[in-house]
Amino acid sequence: MTDRDGSAPSAADRPPVLLDVMCGKLATYLRLCGYDAAYALDLGIEADDRLREVAAAEDRVLLTRDRDLADRAPRGDPAVDAVLLAERDVLDQLRELAAAGLRVELADEPTRCGSCNGPVERVDSLEVGDPSADRPEYVPDDVGSERPGWRCTECGQWFWKGGHWDDVAARLDEI
Repeated sequence: MTDRDGSAPSAADRPPVLLDVMCGKLATYLRLCGYDAAYALDLGIEADDRLREVAAAEDRVLLTRDRDLADRAPRGDPAVDAVLLAERDVLDQLRELAAAGLRVELADEPTRCGSCNGPVERVDSLEVGDPSADRPEYVPDDVGSERPGWRCTECGQWFWKGGHWDDVAARLDEI
């Protein structure tokens, strides 16, 4: 898999991240950019100490709008790296992450579910009506046969490149 610029993504370009409760919309964008982006509320975590523990245990960069949490994370636990986000708007937050050295662009193919952060698998060569396809009604007929599609291995959500993908790509190109 390569990025739109033809280069292979690396773990250094897209380290796993943990987003605090104030960054839910950002989690979706980062997942579309190929990040393993765990979101505190998805994990049932709100307490700062628990966020730091999970970030350290899973070697995740902590993304937060909480100044105290960001200030304490690196000093309180050297295993936790944190990025403080000052902006509320998700595109401005993405600009902050780009300025901090994180890669903010869509990969050629999705790797994570935008809904649950689970890994996605490519769905190819499916015939319309094929019972093994387990295709939800919302999926266009040409996905998996004429154009590629992806399915989350954890929640079953389907993805394909369409108008939403193009809209997100255009927004990210502005950054």
